[in-house]
Amino acid sequence: MALPRRRNLSYNRFRSLVKFISAISGVLLILFAFLSFLAPSPNESQHFHLRHHHNSFNAVVEDPVTSGDSVFRVPSSGGKLDRDIWSSRNAKFFYGCSNVSAKFAKAEAVSRPTRYLAIATSGGLNQQRTGITDAVVAARILNATLVVPKLDQKSFWKDASNFSEIFDVDWFISSLSKDVKIIKQLPKRGGKSWTPYTMRVPRKCSERCYQNRVLPVILKRHHAVQLKKFDYRLANKLDTDLQKLRCRVNYHALKFADPILEMGKTLVHRMRMRSKRYIALHLRFEPDMLAFSGCDYGGGEKERNELGAIRKRWKTLHKNNPDKQRRQGKCPLTPEEVGLMLRALGYGSDVHIYVASGEVYGGEETLRPLKSLFPNFYSKDTIATKEELAPFSSFSSRMAALDFIVCDESDVFVTNNNGNMARILAGRRKYFGHKPTIRPNAKKLYRLFLSRSNMTWEAFASRVRIFQRGFMGEPKEVRPGRGEFHENPSACICEDSEAREKATAYSRGKKNGKLEKEVMVSDDQNDYDDNDEPRWPDLDDDENQVWPQEKLHYNGTGSDYDAVISDEPELEEMLSD
Repeated sequence: MALPRRRNLSYNRFRSLVKFISAISGVLLILFAFLSFLAPSPNESQHFHLRHHHNSFNAVVEDPVTSGDSVFRVPSSGGKLDRDIWSSRNAKFFYGCSNVSAKFAKAEAVSRPTRYLAIATSGGLNQQRTGITDAVVAARILNATLVVPKLDQKSFWKDASNFSEIFDVDWFISSLSKDVKIIKQLPKRGGKSWTPYTMRVPRKCSERCYQNRVLPVILKRHHAVQLKKFDYRLANKLDTDLQKLRCRVNYHALKFADPILEMGKTLVHRMRMRSKRYIALHLRFEPDMLAFSGCDYGGGEKERNELGAIRKRWKTLHKNNPDKQRRQGKCPLTPEEVGLMLRALGYGSDVHIYVASGEVYGGEETLRPLKSLFPNFYSKDTIATKEELAPFSSFSSRMAALDFIVCDESDVFVTNNNGNMARILAGRRKYFGHKPTIRPNAKKLYRLFLSRSNMTWEAFASRVRIFQRGFMGEPKEVRPGRGEFHENPSACICEDSEAREKATAYSRGKKNGKLEKEVMVSDDQNDYDDNDEPRWPDLDDDENQVWPQEKLHYNGTGSDYDAVISDEPELEEMLSD
């Protein structure tokens, strides 16, 4: 009897043990399933950079992203670098030079009294600025009297301001009196007002182009011609004296009207009161702009539907390919990416930043990562009252002019795009001392942003600094003749060879030779990958060609919006800031 009882007891114990093990296994399986549900999928990890902005930022800054032994944690300081982040290394050896040469005849000697040229600009403030500048040169080529240009009042920007409400018209006329005769309006003919003959010239029209196309029309019987939609209608390469005239117009004769100038100075003063130095960021991140780009900015299905609906307004746009656009560097950086780039370049969280922008897609949620990186974040709306801005707020060009002044006066200027304002300011800052001007090398940076979760911050920052060589506004950074002249006015940049020789001689006396290496570095500014620059076509020798915008790229010196289709006028106007 004892043996069967022992067997039953052992059997019962075994059954209890099996039940206990089964229960434990069930709990572990449920726990494992729960953890699997919470963990990110491989696809999410692969596309970490495409998550919604605030989620991505929180993961990067507040909770370090780990991948193996790597940790990506953004520091609050900019770190210690071997360069001054607030100045261009060799700026002291270069200066703007646009004085007229002895062979350039005065206006009174070459102007013909029966020739008049009027122009109608197009686009936003900065595109109109290029048109005004080129109009003066075109009048000189034609030996004609220029009528003060008409500003674009009907396009996408819908600003009813006239020339004298944006610029100081009397200064414009008087400062150029030795170069071109300028009048405020056409004289009456037979006691009556008369309408000039209206025509257009192709983009990048050369001197010969104007002489062959426009001059015969003036001489035939019309005497006055108005060139409409005058944007980029003058060749990039001209005689040196004409290029210097371009600079005299753009950098000296075009002065903002006093109300704009005074308010602009007030804004600059308020930024200086907050900090000795500041960065100005021109941020273009409007819904229309993003829809046009065809890029993916991490907003998921909601973003694709919203931007896709906007994109359908323009029937001629090609089907968007986000990956291809990003590979080619055609996607403007997001506010978060701009912030990460600036931190990697050495700008800490204590730096004050002024942001010039229109409507930002996603609003405060999109800006939150940038503001977290740079809490000292300002705009004209935060440093001026509504009452102070009231005379300007209903006029897009006047508001843009205020931003232009604050950006121009900044210690460092950075942009997330390469539109007209960015290009105009890049050229102006070269001319007036090569103040640091940062343009993102988007073609290279995109891969870095894509893989940043798999590297340390130190590795990321080092690569950013390498990729940004040649995109920081240093002297001789862009080869003469490359890019738009308004962005790279090489004919108006002179080198102070005497100062360089003295500095070089001094450096040779230094035992360690460190200074000599620093001084001579600007002679080899083109050590970055030349493929990052677009191959610019030379159209100046063919008056019948039209600028092939579709061949330009975002990186280097081309505009990111140069691929605008000409039969979509609303789109072209919107992109022409």
